[in-house]
Amino acid sequence: MARILKIDEIAPGFKKYLIEEPVIASRHRAGQFVIILLSDRGERIPLTIAASDALRGTITLVVQEVGKTTMEMGTLRPGDVLRAVGPLGRPTLIERIGTCVCVGGGCGIAPLLPIARAHRDAGNRVVSILGGRTHEFVILRPEMEAVSEEVYLTTDDGSLGTRGLVTHALERYVEISGRPDLVVAIGPAVMMRAVAEMTRPMGVETVVSLNTIMIDGTGMCGGCRVPVGGESKFVCVDGPEFDGHQVDFDMLIKRQRIYLEQEETARRRFLAHHECRAAAVGG
Repeated sequence: MARILKIDEIAPGFKKYLIEEPVIASRHRAGQFVIILLSDRGERIPLTIAASDALRGTITLVVQEVGKTTMEMGTLRPGDVLRAVGPLGRPTLIERIGTCVCVGGGCGIAPLLPIARAHRDAGNRVVSILGGRTHEFVILRPEMEAVSEEVYLTTDDGSLGTRGLVTHALERYVEISGRPDLVVAIGPAVMMRAVAEMTRPMGVETVVSLNTIMIDGTGMCGGCRVPVGGESKFVCVDGPEFDGHQVDFDMLIKRQRIYLEQEETARRRFLAHHECRAAAVGG
């Protein structure tokens, strides 16, 4: 069992969990994830590890409360325990390549952090481009700044950095500094697709993480199957990182929408249940 040591709300609907899990912390490498189980009858949820400390025996998870299980996780407190299995997935390939531009959107900044740190530690020049709807959703800025030589910030409403999209910032960076050696993009599928289409004509290797489509995390359910380079891949066991120029993003986006109705039903039931409990306690 893994014990929660600390919980910080870092943005509306986003919490950062510091969890005591020595075995996973000692084995974790950038790009890997864990499976979290809140109870014996609960849903298994895959969450990418945002940081690990082998000496302290801790891992850090950043969770956006969007569905029933992540909202239920949001009710936990320091001292509570949960089950964590991992680390799972193929680690990020880290090599000495030169300049790596890390592009993160919203919750995608969390899994991007250990990748940026690993590239920096390998001697690469790390440039980060971070975006969100508003300034509140450009998360983990101090942590990303600490591992980057340059940081560009964008928001949809202009409340932080430059008004616009991460692709606009990437285009400006290329105009000023030239072609990077590698681009790593993590965020909404439409964002990753836009980045991949921008870098394709440049011939810049582009890695994307498809972690948000994972369900079971073991390859048994088949829910994360996505065409990559004309072949069917399971994100959880073959990835979660792939060549962005080979991913069929149209199919990926369709698969992400398959369970929207069921997810919304579960979310409404959870909210109704907790509102009833709150009313009973208050009464």
